[in-house]
Parts: sequence; C-alpha cells; structure tokens
Amino acid sequence: MPNERALWLRISNTIESDLAVSPRAVIKANAGWWSRLMNQSWQLSFPRLAASAAVIVIVVALGTVVGVRRFQGGVPQGPPAAGSSVEERYRQQQQVIAYWNQRVELNKARWNPQMRETFDRNMSVIDAAVNDSMRQLAQNPHDGVSEDILNAALNDKVELLKEFADL
Repeated sequence: MPNERALWLRISNTIESDLAVSPRAVIKANAGWWSRLMNQSWQLSFPRLAASAAVIVIVVALGTVVGVRRFQGGVPQGPPAAGSSVEERYRQQQQVIAYWNQRVELNKARWNPQMRETFDRNMSVIDAAVNDSMRQLAQNPHDGVSEDILNAALNDKVELLKEFADL
C-alpha cells in the first residue's frame, strides 16, 4: 500500500505543478472557442498591424460602396442639373417618371377602385399643369416662371408616383 500512496502523491504533485506552470491549459480544456481566442497571446509586428488595418479599411470601403448601390437600387436620380436646357431637363425628368410609372403599373392591379380613381385624378391634374407649362414655354422659351412651374409639376408627378408605387 505505501507504493500506491506514493504513486498518487506523485500524480497529484505532477498535476499541481502543471497547473502552476500553465493556467491556460485549464482555460483551454474547459472553455469555448471564443474564450480560447481571447486568451491567446496576440503578438503582431508593426507591418502586420498596418496590413490588418489596411485590409479592414478596404473591406469597409467596398461594403459601403456595395451598400450604397443596393440602397439606390438603380433608381434614376432626381433633379437634373441646373445648367442644362429645358428640353434636356424635361427629358431627364421623363426618364425618372417612366421608371416610377412602371413601378406604379406593377402595383396598380392590387388597388381598389377608389384608389385607382384618386391616382388617375391627381395624375390628370399634374399632367394638365405640365402640358400648360410646356405650351407656355413653346410660346416664350425663356420664361423663368413657366420653367419653375414645369419643374414643380414634374417634381410633384415624381413624388405622386413614388407614393403610389409603395402602395
């Protein structure tokens, strides 16, 4: 029996000495992957640290670009440049209107009759304002007030289409 007791004493001393030398062995044996990761010794040289920072910056920049493009979703951008001619601005606005009009037409089948009637009534009022402004500009191409009225009517049309496209 003394040999058994001596053997167990040696085993327990060995275990205690291992724990005293490496307490991380206990953490690694009992902890999950996150604890093991956090209890590692992270020794990075300056070039590795700089490269890591550069990679993070590039990944964030690319993620931002992709996110912004997805958020815009290919929607034509609103108001045209101020220095362009009336015809060019009108053409650009018509592209935006055509896009939103397509979106409205996709959803129109789900609308009830009152909603369709409201949409058609509002659209006819705005179209009349656009046509009136275009007639005024045909008679007097440099009429600033008619240009402003046309731009406001086109912007109202885009806003109306946007609102009804979401319904």
